[in-house]
Amino acid sequence: MNNTIRNIIAVIVGWLIGSVVNMSIINLGNSILPIDGIDMSNMEELSNAYLSLDIEYFITPFLAHALGTLVGAIIATIIAKGNKKLMALIVGGIFLIGGIMVSFMINSPIWFIVVDLVLAYIPMALLGYSIGLKFSK
Repeated sequence: MNNTIRNIIAVIVGWLIGSVVNMSIINLGNSILPIDGIDMSNMEELSNAYLSLDIEYFITPFLAHALGTLVGAIIATIIAKGNKKLMALIVGGIFLIGGIMVSFMINSPIWFIVVDLVLAYIPMALLGYSIGLKFSK
């Protein structure tokens, strides 16, 4: 298989599996620590509620973003042929763009937005690259 095609597949599969991890953690967190009276699929309700929530409600979204990116980068690194670090960083960049978009859609406290955008994406992509190297050929 052509290296370019394999790298494109690596990014797509990494992004998809990372997204499944992300949403699974979000759903698990919502079932463990629900926000009473809030429809989690309604961005406006969620946005209004987020500004008044305690810190424990932000642990699950951070872990979802960080672990989704980490797993996606590991998968991309394992599948990619050449430019493995770049493929992991592209996955991290895709998740970062999503994080930036969500930070405009949901009013979260500034401290959470900063911590999330700075720590959950590119650092986790680099860590995923390092871990993925140990499993790749």
